[in-house]
Amino acid sequence: MEQIDIYTVIMRGGTSKALFLKNEDLPADQDERNRVILRMYGSPDSRQIDGLGGAEPLTSKLAIIGPSTKKDADIDYTFGQVSIDQPFVDYSGNCGNISSAVGPYAIDEGYVDAVEPITTVRIHNTNTGKVLVAEVPVKDGKAAVKGDYVIDGVPGTGAKITLDFSDTAGSRTGSLLPTGREVDIINTREFGKLEVSMVDAANPMVFVRASDLGLTGRERPEEVNDNEKIQQTLEEIRGKAAEVMGMVNSWKDARKDNPAFPMIAFIASAGKDEEVDFHSRLMFMQVMHKTYAGTGTICTGAAARIRGSLVNQALLEGVNGESGLLKIGHPLGYIDIEVSATYENDKPVLQKAAIYRTARRLMEGKSFIPSY
Repeated sequence: MEQIDIYTVIMRGGTSKALFLKNEDLPADQDERNRVILRMYGSPDSRQIDGLGGAEPLTSKLAIIGPSTKKDADIDYTFGQVSIDQPFVDYSGNCGNISSAVGPYAIDEGYVDAVEPITTVRIHNTNTGKVLVAEVPVKDGKAAVKGDYVIDGVPGTGAKITLDFSDTAGSRTGSLLPTGREVDIINTREFGKLEVSMVDAANPMVFVRASDLGLTGRERPEEVNDNEKIQQTLEEIRGKAAEVMGMVNSWKDARKDNPAFPMIAFIASAGKDEEVDFHSRLMFMQVMHKTYAGTGTICTGAAARIRGSLVNQALLEGVNGESGLLKIGHPLGYIDIEVSATYENDKPVLQKAAIYRTARRLMEGKSFIPSY
C-alpha cells in the first residue's frame, strides 16, 4: 500500500481554518504523529503544495479531538499550529478562532448529544488544561450554520456561537499577571527601554504601545511585515517576554522553540469619533494577523480590565470600567468581547471573557499521505 488515508474534516472557525482529526486515528507516538501531520499539511514547504495546508499561518492550523479525559468536560481538544517552512508543530498554546469550531464538530460527530435550540459543549483544551464553554445553535440535530451574525474578516453571515474563556486565566504561567506587575520594562536594541504589559489569559501575550515604536496602531499587515526594523524589535520583545515568563531558557531561542506564543500586540487609543474602544495589531508566527486571534481577543480584553496595564491606559475615557462589551480595532474592522473582572486582595480576577464567532464545516473525507 503506497498511501494511507485518515478521516479528515476541514472547518472554518472564526477567521481561521483547520484540519480536524480524531485522536484515535493518529499514531500514539508523538514523533511519529508529528511526521504524519506534517506530511498531511505538506510542510515544510513555503507553498505547502503537496499537502492540505493553506500556506499561511491562519490556514495551517490543526484540531485533534477525542473523548474527554477530564470529568467536568465533554471532549478533549488539542490545538496545533503547523509550521509552514519548518518541520515543527507548535502545541504550546490554543487558538480561539479554531476553538469556536470545536463545539459544532463535537455535535456533528456525535461526541455530544444535540439539544435544540442551544447545545452547551464543555471543551477541555489539553494545551492549557483549561475548560472552555461553547454555546452552539442547533437545528435538526446538527450544528446550525445559517444565521445573521457578522464577524469582520469573514464574508456573509452565520449562526452565532458564544465561547466563554473565563476559566483560562494563567493558561501557561499560572497567573493572570505572570510577573505580578501591570507594567514591566524590556530593553531593546533599537528603541531602548520600553514599557510593556505581560498578561496570560487563554494564551500569554505581551503588549507594547504603538507610539513607542513610531507606529500609529492602525497599520496594515504589509506595512509591518515589510519593515525589517519593526519586525526584529517586535520579535525581540516577544522573545524577552517569553524568557521572563519562563517559556524559553533564552530569548534568542524563542523563534525556534516557541514561535507562536506568547503573542505580541501593539496598541493605540482610538479617536472619539471611531467605533472602536482602542486599536490593536497582533503579530502571529512573525507576521501581522490579518484580523485578530480569538485567544488574543480574550487576553487583550482581560488586559483592558486590569487597572494600569498599557491596554487599560489606551481605553477611551468612559470605558475604563470592569465589565461590559469592548470593541478592539483590527486591520479589517473590529472584534468585540464581553469581559469583566473584579479585584480580590488587590489582584485582578477574570470573571467573564466571552467572544462571539461563526463556524462552518467545509469538507469531510479522507486525507491521503504516502505510507510511512
